[in-house]
Amino acid sequence: MKTRALQHFLRSGGVIAYPTESCFGLGCDPSNRLAVQRLLRIKGRPQRKGLIVIASRFPQLKPYIAPPSAAQQQQLFSRWPGPHTWLVPTADNCPAWLKGRHTSLAVRVTAHKYAAQLCRSTRMALVSTSANHNGRVPAKTTRDCYRLFGHSVKVLPGRTGGASKPSTIQDLLTGKILRP
Repeated sequence: MKTRALQHFLRSGGVIAYPTESCFGLGCDPSNRLAVQRLLRIKGRPQRKGLIVIASRFPQLKPYIAPPSAAQQQQLFSRWPGPHTWLVPTADNCPAWLKGRHTSLAVRVTAHKYAAQLCRSTRMALVSTSANHNGRVPAKTTRDCYRLFGHSVKVLPGRTGGASKPSTIQDLLTGKILRP
């Protein structure tokens, strides 16, 4: 899919399946409430759990998170880009459909070349949740995505990064690791 067409598809509420570090992810425009609700319906995930938002560069995350202090920013960049997801306090106007019942949002600057290129070329951060039905094994291949979702999502072919486990999730304020 050409860049302009993909950008239009996402801005119009489309949901994609795309390769990430360890599995395929389901993604959409995080600023589009209807797209996020559609993604949650397809996945069978409750909104209250919140979602991860990935970016190719830190500025793509700024609309969703509170400005970090210099020390916090240094901490973030000590793990980015890479497979490390931080829970960061949300901006005042961060949509509830992203953060769920939380006061923080899970964010990551990805090092996965394909996922980062998607964010760069579409000029947006992307929702990134594992491509599976809630609680099930995530899709590892394009074929898995078609088997799970048919044509309810646009599957972007590619290879995952080969990581054996999903990204680490760590709370920026407390340092607590929630998913090793």
